[in-house]
Order: sequence, then structure tokens, then C-alpha cells
Amino acid sequence: MTKEIVYGTVPVSTVRDNVIEVQSLHKRYGKIEAVRGIDFTVRRGEIFGLIGPDGAGKTTTFHILGGVMEASSGNIQVLGRKPRDARLKISYLTQQFSHYLDLSINENLQYSAGLRKVPNELFIKRRAKYLKLMEFDKIANRLASQLSGGMKQKLALCCALISEPEILLLDEPTTGVDPVSRREFWDILATLTQQGVTIIVATPYLDEAERCHRIALVYEGKIQQIGYLEELRSSLGLYRFEVRTPNLEAAEAALLELPPRIEQIHFGTGVPAKQIVDVQTFGDRLDVLVKDVKAGEVEIREILTSRQMELTSIQEVETTLENIFVTRLRANGSDPPFIQFPRSRPSKYINSNHINEDAAIDVRNLKKVYGDFKAVESVSLKIRYGEIYGLLGANGAGKTTTIKMLCGLIEPSSGYISLGGQTSNLRSSALRQRIGYMSQKFTLYDDLTILENLEFYCGVYSVPQKLLRPKIDWVLNTCGLVGQENMLTGRLPGGWKQRVAFGASVMHEPDILFLDEPTSGVDPLARRQFWRLICDLARKGTAVLVTTHYLEEAEQCNRLGFMVDGELVAQGSPSEIKMAQPGQLIELVTKDTQTAFNLLKNELDDWRVSIFGTKLHIILNDKNKEIHQIESILNAAQLEILSWRTIPFSLEDTFISIFQSNRQKNQFIQK
Repeated sequence: MTKEIVYGTVPVSTVRDNVIEVQSLHKRYGKIEAVRGIDFTVRRGEIFGLIGPDGAGKTTTFHILGGVMEASSGNIQVLGRKPRDARLKISYLTQQFSHYLDLSINENLQYSAGLRKVPNELFIKRRAKYLKLMEFDKIANRLASQLSGGMKQKLALCCALISEPEILLLDEPTTGVDPVSRREFWDILATLTQQGVTIIVATPYLDEAERCHRIALVYEGKIQQIGYLEELRSSLGLYRFEVRTPNLEAAEAALLELPPRIEQIHFGTGVPAKQIVDVQTFGDRLDVLVKDVKAGEVEIREILTSRQMELTSIQEVETTLENIFVTRLRANGSDPPFIQFPRSRPSKYINSNHINEDAAIDVRNLKKVYGDFKAVESVSLKIRYGEIYGLLGANGAGKTTTIKMLCGLIEPSSGYISLGGQTSNLRSSALRQRIGYMSQKFTLYDDLTILENLEFYCGVYSVPQKLLRPKIDWVLNTCGLVGQENMLTGRLPGGWKQRVAFGASVMHEPDILFLDEPTSGVDPLARRQFWRLICDLARKGTAVLVTTHYLEEAEQCNRLGFMVDGELVAQGSPSEIKMAQPGQLIELVTKDTQTAFNLLKNELDDWRVSIFGTKLHIILNDKNKEIHQIESILNAAQLEILSWRTIPFSLEDTFISIFQSNRQKNQFIQK
């Protein structure tokens, strides 16, 4: 008989169900210690999140668990054996696509099965099973090169599963994948765990990391904390408010300008008035972390009132994993510095409200057709100087094509474009000097050093010689690469490359900036630094058009546009778009999340039901009618509903709903 262990309120498996045991793991590369004595266990059928910034030691840990490299010291047991001896029971998805683009889906599966020595009769059965699970059964002969980013990742997962491993290692499997495909990917992972597969996953998307059963926060090769999400939230000891006010920049500055102690004591409790721990702008609101709910709200109100600032609304909401992650890293001194961009000239486009009424980008009925395929269909939008506009959509929605037309990289089939006041000769060198562009793929040269790349871009954009060194120094300091400027750029991790690429795209002080997924693969602290820089540029008058699959950061845009199948189907501020969403979102908790998920997906549109850790998110069109339907379905299966409540739509839920409803409408019209 074994002893049951209980973490928080969630009973977990017994000791003998641990399929991975890591004790005092160390890994050294010469004088560099990448992993410094970490300990953790993972239980059968669990999704275990390994979360940390770039360079934290996650990939090294994956290499060791996968039997790819040996540890310097420590005891590592996988399925009761050394990782090297358990490799046939382990599948490992690396950060890079691990399949062949010139082979079809079928051929990639057959090749993976051959490597794993899967007998042909088993391969045929498993291929049918996983093609259906990934919804590839009707396109099995399509080349991998013709798949979207999300479909490529599902193919990589399919190849990893063809040997039916007991353990699945996923190193940032959804980086660069749109929210629809990410949600589908995580729903598949939840299904696999029900079948007994154990999953360890690393991800920079902390909203999806909340769907793990347990989470380990890793920093500088050490695990700082392990637990369930609720445990991590509780241990943080902070509370979050969403604050809305007409002048966000001034309000943010006021709330951050904290005296050592305000003399007034609130509520007679003896709690000092200094309650605010963190303030961050998110589009049309501020996120404020405080130590105490009541005292914190009073302090926010008093500070804004004392400066005669209007408070539109203040609402307490749950802290997120990102709040936890960022707070822990800051406590370890890992917050990258914010260094003001060294401008050589004032912007002539800005006014006192930080947004000029003149349009930097004006697009009407923009179209791009390739043969019979309509990549972009009748897109119209206007972006002003000083404004951040987020263009959101699934992979293949037409976002990158739209940006390339606006940049003059490809010719539109038809439509009107005004860029920086020009309507013709959009490829002129004079106009290009006013535009910055950071592409979806890293565009610097791997075989040049960091310094050589930055000097090259200064030359391309005609940065004056006297300003060249200050601009390059700003990039190096902002990226934390001072002293490493002679390193080959190809040796940098993906997140660091993104930082250098961003610096290169703004050194010439552009009036208009295009950013195509600039923070893909970047850790949360670096992502916050990115957005502080983006907001700073906008406040100085730069018009910013940005695409992103990380919807939490899309909240920081002034306005958003949602693209579906080449069309712009919704525009507005983040709050306006969420409030315009029909139906309601409920959070439901049962004793068996996976079984409830499977049942409800069969009865409702499958996109309306999703797993978030131990909870379900369900979009209801008619709450009063459908909640009774849900109760009947679960009661018939003897599944007790522990709790349910209505919650606000997140931007991700809104994105999924808009995408799916428009897809269904288009399919109906085509029929």
C-alpha cells in the first residue's frame, strides 16, 4: 500500500506512479552551469509545465530527459531507467519543425514509423487513429510545405505519437501558432493524457501554461517554485485590478510615483498606504497589482483623485500566471532595463493627446489575388500617428500579405493605399527611410556578428555617422548584449534574436513601424520590455501596425482588427470588441474534466468548449436554455458539477468565437 499525497485541494497519484524522477540535476558546459541542481517528479498522465525565460535551462533539461545528452551529475530516472535506455518510450518535439517539408503528411508519418521500428500492421492502425485525431484524414497526401504553422505543429505531434510513446517532451510546441490552432493543440494534449501519456511542456505563452496540471517556474538553471496554478496564485499574495481612465500614460506615471510612505492609515488597520507593487498599460486599461484588496483600491483612487484624474472604472480580477512569473523573476533581479530611445529629432506628428488625427496609413478596399485564391479581400483600415493597431487572425488569414502590400514589398491586385501621405511611388527610397519593418522570420544575417548586423542596417537606413554609435549602444544595452557584440548572430537563442531584430528596425526613427509577430518565442519579461519600447515609440508619434498570436499582449493595442479568410471582420478597442461579443462565457468545474469535455464537445459546437487546467470554458449562445442542457448531459453521465460561474470574455475567447462564427457563415454561403 502506498501513501497518497495531497497538494492543495487536488489529490494526486501515489509515489509509484511517478514516471519521471529528477534529483539534484546539474549540467555544465565548461565554466557555464546551465542547470544547477533541480529536483522534480512527474506523474503518469500529467501535463507538467516547465516555464522560464530564455536561457533558464529548459531546453538543456529536455535534452537530458530525452536521452540526447548526459547530465554532469544527478539522478534522473525515466520509467524506472536512465533516459538513454528509455528512449523508445519517449518522443521529443524540439523547438524547430522536426519533419520534412518536401514529403507529404503520409510520407512523414511513414518515415517516423520506420525510424521507431513500428510494425506495418500497427502503423496502419495508428496512422488512421492519429490522422483522424488531428483532422488530417482528408488531406493525408498534402505536402508538409503546404501546411499552415498550426498544421505543421500538429503533424510534428502526429509523427511523435506514431510510436505511441509513454512520455512526450514538448519544447515550445506552439510558438508562432495562431490561437485557434493552439487551442486545438492543447485539447489534443488533454485527450492524450486521458490515454495515459505523460507530457512535459515548455511554452512562452503563459495563458496556455495555465492549462498544465502542475507548473515549475525555472530561472537561471534552478526551479524557484512548483505547484498547481491556484497554489501559485495563493503564494503570490497579491491582488490585481483593471483600472480604466482617459489618460493612461499620466495615470501610469502617477501610480508608479510612490512615496516611501503615505502618512494616512486606511481603515484603522495600521496598513501603510503604499500598496501598489506593479503597474502596466494594456491598451485601454491599466493592470495594477496591490498587496491588499481594500487598501490597494483606496490608494489607487486617492492617487488619481489627488492629481485630478478621472477614474472611469476599477475592477478586481484574478491574478494570472504571467503576474506570478514576472513578480518572481523581478525578485531575482531579472527585469531587463528600460532605456529611453535616443531620438535625434522631435516628432512633428504628435499632439498633446499623443495621437494625431492625420492618417499615417489609410487603406480602402485592398485586395490581393493569386490566380483563383483571394489572399486579401476588400480590407479597409486607418491608423493614425501615435496609434498602435493590432492586426489579428489565424495562420493564413492574410495578415502578412496585407503588411507586405503596405510596405511596398508586393503589389496589390486593387485598392487604395496612402502611406505617410503618399499614394504613389510607395517603393521610393525617401518613403522607405520613414518606415521600419520587422518581419515574421528573423531577417538579420546569422553569419555576421551582432555588431556587423547593426552597422549594416544603419547603412541601409542612412543613419548619420555621428548617431551610429549611440543607436548601436542603445540596442546592445536594451538587449543586455554589451560585451557580446562580436558574437555571431546565429548563436543567439530565438528570443534574443528577436530583440536585436527589433532594435535594428527602429534605429532610424521611423514614422511608421510594421511589426509582424515581433515577440514570438520571447519570454514574458522581455515581452514587457518590447511593449514598453513600442508604447514609448507610439507616444513620440510613431504609427505602429503589429501582428501577434499572443492575445494577452494584443490588449496593449489602442485598436484591433480581426481578419478571417482575407477579410477584416471586426475593428475596435480591445474592450469594445469583447463587449460586442454575443453570448456568455461560463467557467465550469466537475470531478472529471476530460470526460465532461468529451461529452460536451459532442453536443455543442466543439470550438465552444475548451479545457483550462482543471476547468472548462464554455461559450453559451442562450445561457438559460443551454445551462440546463449541460446539466442534463453531465447528470446522465453521473458527472457532478462542483461549480459554475459567468466570467468575462478574454480576448482569446473572443478571437476564437469571431473566427469560428465567420468561418461557419462563409461555409454556409459557399453551400
